[in-house]
Amino acid sequence: MRREKSTGGAAGVLYDSECLVWTIKRGCAMGDEAGPKCRGHEPGGHGRGTSSYRMQDPGIVFDSLALKPGDWFLDLGCGPGDYSIRASTIVGRVGRVYALDERRHVIEVLRRKIQALGLDGLEAIPADITKALPVGDRCIDTCLMATVFHVPGVSKHAETLFREIRRVLKPGGRLAIIECRKEDMPLGPPKEMRWSPEEIEHAIRSCDFEKTGLVDFKYTYLIQFTMH
Repeated sequence: MRREKSTGGAAGVLYDSECLVWTIKRGCAMGDEAGPKCRGHEPGGHGRGTSSYRMQDPGIVFDSLALKPGDWFLDLGCGPGDYSIRASTIVGRVGRVYALDERRHVIEVLRRKIQALGLDGLEAIPADITKALPVGDRCIDTCLMATVFHVPGVSKHAETLFREIRRVLKPGGRLAIIECRKEDMPLGPPKEMRWSPEEIEHAIRSCDFEKTGLVDFKYTYLIQFTMH
């Protein structure tokens, strides 16, 4: 995989010419309390190798998701599985978590984590989330896409993706989307790749979802929907 370095700007943007991975080196100096360390995004793929987990307060995210023991949770474009692992500790052995990512090496790493942590209710599955999801009908309580939708290879399939999510959600099930705020920031994907909450709401409207919540963070936001 060829990597090129842009010398423009003090931040020192690393650009992976095959996967379009952007990592802002300035963020590496930040502590977890201040914000993300090294966080990448992969517009060329359908998932992530790095995690957006600490781009916002995970506690607030999961308070907003309001998962409970026995829930079934779907993490689309799970990357290293930080959200899935946290969700699995909440839903417990009586619940179920499916973590999907198209890259098999990412899934294999996550499977080793799952085994080491003894999370029997968490299943990591290699899958292209822009196609038919390997999940049964009407079985999911909450579906999460965390810093995935902005990826062009995902968002261009928005209608198919949202209809598949609708298929797998239980009546009253929720879709939660985390994305970077659409403004100039020293980290994350280029501004022109980002989606505002209003743009996501417009894209999902034809699939009969209704917005039920919006939480704004320093770098990101969490928008939630339920089915009509």
